[in-house]
Amino acid sequence: MRRSLIPAGALVAAMAGSLVLAPAASATGTNGDNGTVKIHDSKTGEELRKNEPKVCSFYLDAFGFDAGQKVNWHIEAWANNDQDKGTTVKSGLITLDADGHERTEDMTLPDGQYKLFWNWEGENGRAKHKVFKSKCKPSETPSGTPSTTPSETPSGTPSESASPTTPGATPSATDSASAGATPSASGSSNTGGDLAETGSSAPVGIIAAAAVALAGAGAFLVTRRRKAQQH
Repeated sequence: MRRSLIPAGALVAAMAGSLVLAPAASATGTNGDNGTVKIHDSKTGEELRKNEPKVCSFYLDAFGFDAGQKVNWHIEAWANNDQDKGTTVKSGLITLDADGHERTEDMTLPDGQYKLFWNWEGENGRAKHKVFKSKCKPSETPSGTPSTTPSETPSGTPSESASPTTPGATPSATDSASAGATPSASGSSNTGGDLAETGSSAPVGIIAAAAVALAGAGAFLVTRRRKAQQH
């Protein structure tokens, strides 16, 4: 009697173990639930299993799903963009290869934050998902960086329009110097002295001549008076 009970107990234990382990194997090893999807920059090799959450031109890269599974994916606007959150901006359908791997075509999105949703045939549970940012606009010029335009004149370069020459105007000292005629200091003072002497030499000469004439007439009168007194 005891011998028959032992095999029966072993059979019950084996059946219970198979029931416990079966759901775990199904949850971890079937229907592509162990697969993963990555966001890749367009220049990143599709064999690399890394995720790049900030991209411009990009593609979706799947790994570890079941062979031949069909995937239905879509991307929703999430934050910091012109669309309302939850609006679908991209979508597509791909079939994975024999290794459960495949990639989409390259794509771009306006700058902002987005969320990928990845659904496949026979999935257990929720879709795979990834949040990422698209940034394609160049960075702004740092403050303090000088901006030059072709019309600007470099500092220290003389401008031809700075000192226009008016026809008939008296040339300035700068114009005279540039023409090769450099007036000397002595020439300038002599010219000024000649002008002063020309204006004052005639009156001085007349006054001096009159004084000499008056002195001579006075001497003549004095001499005549003395002679008259002697006679």
